[in-house]
Amino acid sequence: QVQLVESGGDLVQAGGSLRLSCVASGSIYSINDMGWYRQAPGRLRELVAQITSGGSTNYADSVKGRFTISRDNAKSTVYLQMNSLKPEDTAVYYCAADIRITTTPRSTWYWGQGTQVTVSS
Repeated sequence: QVQLVESGGDLVQAGGSLRLSCVASGSIYSINDMGWYRQAPGRLRELVAQITSGGSTNYADSVKGRFTISRDNAKSTVYLQMNSLKPEDTAVYYCAADIRITTTPRSTWYWGQGTQVTVSS
């Protein structure tokens, strides 16, 4: 009923930039918080950045000052601008969103399939 589709992952050199996008589609009534998570090989999935429906943001300490999360509510899209990328940013990046669908009174977290970001040194 709901799909999240990420795009923008790529191979980039250290110091470079990438912009990830995630579009939500389906029987959406409203979208609350949206966020980006990442998982590197052998590590647990971790929160990278989160944004509320009102635009308040929260970042992992490791990306503060380098990454910026934003959203376009009209397009049901969340973005992650990543600057000054480091090899340790290499991971699969997942989009997640707290979505209420049209047939239920409660919201549920949905996840995308992930997009690979690789930063070479």
